[in-house]
Amino acid sequence: MSSLAPDEFATETVYLNTASHGLPSARSLAALQQVNAFWVAGRGTPATRDDLVPELRAGFARLLAGASADDIALGGTVAGLIAPVAAALPPGAEVLLAEGEFSSVSMPFVHRGDLAVRFVPLERIAEEVRPETELVAVSVVQSKDGRTIDLPVLRAATRAHNARLLADATQAAGWVPLRFDDADYWVCATFKWLIGARSVTFFAAAPEAAAGLRPISPGWYAAADRWAELYDPIALPNTAHRFDSTPDWLGVVAALAGLSLIEELTIDKIGAHNRELAARFRNGLAELGFQSVPADSAIVSVPGAGDAAARLEEAGVITSARGGGLRFSFHLYNSTDDVDRALTALAER
Repeated sequence: MSSLAPDEFATETVYLNTASHGLPSARSLAALQQVNAFWVAGRGTPATRDDLVPELRAGFARLLAGASADDIALGGTVAGLIAPVAAALPPGAEVLLAEGEFSSVSMPFVHRGDLAVRFVPLERIAEEVRPETELVAVSVVQSKDGRTIDLPVLRAATRAHNARLLADATQAAGWVPLRFDDADYWVCATFKWLIGARSVTFFAAAPEAAAGLRPISPGWYAAADRWAELYDPIALPNTAHRFDSTPDWLGVVAALAGLSLIEELTIDKIGAHNRELAARFRNGLAELGFQSVPADSAIVSVPGAGDAAARLEEAGVITSARGGGLRFSFHLYNSTDDVDRALTALAER
């Protein structure tokens, strides 16, 4: 199996580290070069491409089936966009989190200081929702080991107990189909599977879910008519755009280019490609005597093997060590040759 977009990527390594950071596409680099050349020539600034922001919102809304561009806000970090959700909870509210959850999801709640934060095994999170639970926050795909959550089942549990659900799609968007209605709040960084930019992160919420949230320290970009009212007290919009922070417009250019490629290839095709490569790799690991974390996921984790990351890098296989394990991640630019080269490198121990 070849990569899905061979003309867009020219890697010199076996890059199996998308779960840390995706690779930029050729179209992304070309778009950035064009904006920078315009800027260097004194013919504008990166902000001149603010016209791309509506396109970027609409592109993510299409990936989050059922959402609209008005439901999408732009920020810089996952934790920063979770902050209004954490701030809106009443003192003592119970927040349910998965054990081993990525800290950008858990820390806004843990460090508020007056919430009843409860960690439970990921596999039991739906059945652990109870009447006193105010919010469940969870990653659709776990960063540490690639385990996935059945979001519709969890959504049904939160609805049954009148709890809100926040989903982090950072490790899922780009290869897992997502439905807007499967959570009340969504956050998603673009620099991993969406092959976007480190500086661009999405927040999504339907009007009903967002009604009780207030922006924290909104800036000029959150205004209803931002370019017309730069200097006076200004009104905030009723849409999710009120949670915007000033974007890195170069990041917007890169993120939009990444989204365009994802949409062309389609989530279904990318997801099938990624899972097939990961399954081939898991089978190869088993033949070599390694035990991987069971998951139907593009992320493959080998517990206890984290020390091998440096040795694999010397062999040109780029992975990451997470939680003591060795984490491999397969995306649209990977191929069966990458799988086989990684297995060969692991066999030379």
